[in-house]
Amino acid sequence: MTQQLLISTRKGLFVATRKKRDRWQLSDPEFRGVPVSMALWDARDGAIYAALDHGHFGVKMHRKLGRKFAEQPAPAYPQLPKGKVEKDSNGRPVSRKLRLAWSLECDPRMPGGLWCGTIPGGLFHSADGGASWKLVEGLWNVKARTKWGGGGYDSPGIHSILVDPRDANVVTVGISSGGVWRTRDGGSKWQNVATGMRAAYMPKALAYDPDVQDPHRLAMCAASPDRLWAQHHNGIFRMQRDGATWREVKAKAPSRFGFACAAHPTDPDTAWFVPAQKDECRVPVDGALVVLRTSDGGRSFTQLRGGLPQQHAYDLVYRHGLDVSADGRSLVMASTSGRVWTSDDSGEGWRELAANLPPVYAVRWVEA
Repeated sequence: MTQQLLISTRKGLFVATRKKRDRWQLSDPEFRGVPVSMALWDARDGAIYAALDHGHFGVKMHRKLGRKFAEQPAPAYPQLPKGKVEKDSNGRPVSRKLRLAWSLECDPRMPGGLWCGTIPGGLFHSADGGASWKLVEGLWNVKARTKWGGGGYDSPGIHSILVDPRDANVVTVGISSGGVWRTRDGGSKWQNVATGMRAAYMPKALAYDPDVQDPHRLAMCAASPDRLWAQHHNGIFRMQRDGATWREVKAKAPSRFGFACAAHPTDPDTAWFVPAQKDECRVPVDGALVVLRTSDGGRSFTQLRGGLPQQHAYDLVYRHGLDVSADGRSLVMASTSGRVWTSDDSGEGWRELAANLPPVYAVRWVEA
């Protein structure tokens, strides 16, 4: 099996290929100089998808099947009649302009099926490998959307898409800030399942309102899909089983704030997180980069520091900056300082793969 990494950065998409256990070869970047917000490898046909953020020129989507990337249509919001304006619960206009393609996942129900989560809070679906996209109206039209707000961006965004491997009609998405929404019929009807999450940044009366929660990242154990993990703006939460409420993890940690979250593919009690000093600072606590691992369902954490900078570290790990391979032992982590690390022992020790890349937005394993 060949192991590769897709590394999406502010200045292009890099591919790292493992040559030996501790030796990686890094490619020249695709889309040199252009921010790549997300990339996806499709195991069904080997295609690679890349979402680009050209800023003034907008979002572009590309697909590679073979040697070269080819541009494809980007998701587009249907526009309202001239003069009609949507407003949120605070009276602010709701944008229908695509700002960012923030998440990409495969839809196994059909060849070429794809999901794309975007800012400003819309979920799109493609049934033809990205040749066309359709807004999932069932989620866009939920009444609670007027309560959604930005979570780091001015508009809400869908950053996590979890497809249940037992039934691909069951899809769960994480929204900053708008809670955790689930469909059981492939996208027609949706329910907010963020009950139990707590938003410390809201007035006390609204702290447990599911529609205002800011889960920074969701992760699912593939072998036990009812076990979900969430790195929230102000804590770590766990869902024990389908239909249950979220429970906040109270184990001691350097910080309750962070962005990244990864779930073990076969062990529902194991997950990884990367704590940080919150809000305006957004740096490692005390200048030391740490990965947290729980192996007992959140009752305790092990602080993993081996091979990571422990002084003067300013590496922030974004939502998609941490990933675990299908073997459950190999991890990759990357930061806004352009550094990439890998681990072959569940995070006990880390090796630096790259030290001077552009700021990294997302990393993903490719195991072909």
